[in-house]
Amino acid sequence: MPKSTSKVIFQDLGLIKYKESWEFQEQLFQKVIRQKTVNEKLPEEQRKPTDNYLLFCEHPHVYTLGKSGKQDNLLVNLQQLQAKGAEFFRTNRGGDVTYHGPGQIVGYPIINLEQFKLGIRNYIEKLETCIILTLAKYGLLGKRLPGATGVWLDAGVKGKERKICAIGVRASRWVTMHGFALNINTDLSYFGWINPCGFTDKKVTSLKQELGGEQDIINVKQELKKNFIAVFDAELSDVESISSTD
Repeated sequence: MPKSTSKVIFQDLGLIKYKESWEFQEQLFQKVIRQKTVNEKLPEEQRKPTDNYLLFCEHPHVYTLGKSGKQDNLLVNLQQLQAKGAEFFRTNRGGDVTYHGPGQIVGYPIINLEQFKLGIRNYIEKLETCIILTLAKYGLLGKRLPGATGVWLDAGVKGKERKICAIGVRASRWVTMHGFALNINTDLSYFGWINPCGFTDKKVTSLKQELGGEQDIINVKQELKKNFIAVFDAELSDVESISSTD
């Protein structure tokens, strides 16, 4: 019997402050967990598929630190960050410190991994595959780097490795939140204030940097959505706004 396609509700939140998007994610995350809890009390034949979501957005300048990260990888103090017009947040995702800002596509999938028949490692690999396929459309060879989550260019070529997409997720009761950050037209100078993802010997890049000019971020989003649908065997429905209540 063929596996049924899972439905995912998509919304582009546009430019949104990090705290606001995090709170919205948390609401959707808790909503899916509540749906799972209800299902667990029902006979299997009465259980309904949970909701799944994919959010795209851009953030004003902000640095975030994962729960296992070291604040020493933030190379400036909070007063200096404020002077640069940037915020700072400790988060509950995995990974170390990273930067989000305009010109970067941030993707937040809030999905029930059990519904997709995925473990957390497989899920992260599928996110990486979405990015790798998207980069290929622009003639770039994205790869994984052993021991370093995310997508890299010239992976394994010492001195030339460049990270173009960071990935940091949280999963609880097999529901995900947080996600990926793909540099498109990102101001890379902001990465100079941190050891990105904890690395001191590797560089960060963007689509603009690699291709030598500003890129159409809307086209990249469309390519990312297409690849998400293919890789996750998902049916994506676009909406203008998502309700975080049942």
